[in-house]
Amino acid sequence: FGALIPKSKVTGHSLRPFLLCSVNSHSHCVGDQQAQRRSKTLVCRLSISQRDGLREMGKNKSSRKGKKAWRANISTEDIEDFFDNSTKDALSGGSLAQVPSDSLFYVDKSRDLSVKRKIEKHREKVLRYDSILQSNAFVEPVPSSTGKKSKKKSKLQIARDTAQQGQKDLSGGDSGMVDIWDDKGELVIKTKKKPKTSVIPAVEVEPPGCSFNPPSESHQDALACAVADEMQKIYRNELGPEPIPLVVPGEAVNEVDMYFLEADSGSDTENENLVEDGKTDLDKRSQKPKMLTQVEKNRRARRKEQLKAEAEATKAAQLSKVIDSLPDIIQEIEREEGEKQKRHLRRVTAIKEKLKSCPPRLGKRKFVPAPAQVLLSEEITGSLRKLKGCCTLARDRFKSLEKRGLVVPSKKSSRK
Repeated sequence: FGALIPKSKVTGHSLRPFLLCSVNSHSHCVGDQQAQRRSKTLVCRLSISQRDGLREMGKNKSSRKGKKAWRANISTEDIEDFFDNSTKDALSGGSLAQVPSDSLFYVDKSRDLSVKRKIEKHREKVLRYDSILQSNAFVEPVPSSTGKKSKKKSKLQIARDTAQQGQKDLSGGDSGMVDIWDDKGELVIKTKKKPKTSVIPAVEVEPPGCSFNPPSESHQDALACAVADEMQKIYRNELGPEPIPLVVPGEAVNEVDMYFLEADSGSDTENENLVEDGKTDLDKRSQKPKMLTQVEKNRRARRKEQLKAEAEATKAAQLSKVIDSLPDIIQEIEREEGEKQKRHLRRVTAIKEKLKSCPPRLGKRKFVPAPAQVLLSEEITGSLRKLKGCCTLARDRFKSLEKRGLVVPSKKSSRK
């Protein structure tokens, strides 16, 4: 009988205890009050869902006790739903309606990854077949994509590769015979020399005194500079060293005079040689070995020791004097160092000033600057229409190239 008892459709619990309790309550075989009480308590312990399941099994029957027992037929679905929801919330951690918004949501303050970073991150990922092939040392992984090799390789890179290969050969290779006349020699790398930046500007602006209508003060200053340059050239030519003459004036010497001159010079030399020979003979005769006595030897030894002691005393006195004059020596050294630095600074500034005015020498001729184009007081007209024309633009540009060291200075050619 117990195996044939079905389960409730609502709750899924077995209906065996209720049936057993009902059988025990209606049986008149036992008939004791204790059994009846036990059955009543078991009936009370049945849950509401089990009672609903029993109702659904049979027909809905109205209460036999009248209106007082209507409460037993009232539906309790909302209460059951409340209890089910409360149990679910207790198991899941609480209802979402009561949870504060801070725990449910958060503000995303992180920056969006750039497209480049995403691509790099994607490339860093190792594919599955790559990871499988990496585990085996004897199997090379198949690359996902092969880049196009550049057709033209730079000469510098080729030179570096050959140099590294040569170093490896020298370090690890055997010392064998090398053909010095082999055509394949060492690759010589030609490095480009960087040109030095010129201090002289490409276009120099002339002073305001050289204008066609200059102010009086600036015009006088420009005239004074031009006159000073011309006077400096004159003084340099006058005070400079005289050039070596190409032809030296002189007269021819006769044969008789030449004979007497040679005779005079020869006799003097012969007399000098005779006198020197006589002196050497006398010295050789006078030098004779002299025997020294013991007293003379002792006197010489004492004299030698005395001279040695005097030399040591003078040396110690000089050393003490040098030690005493050490501050003066330090001051003198500092003064000399200061003078050296000043001389070096003057030399550097002079070289810089010289480079500003004239370029370094490129050929056998020096650069000669063009004279300043200053108008005289009579030539100033105050108008461009009355100004005299002069073709100095090409010459000015050529002089600028020479001054900057781009063209070798040449000799002034005259028209024939």
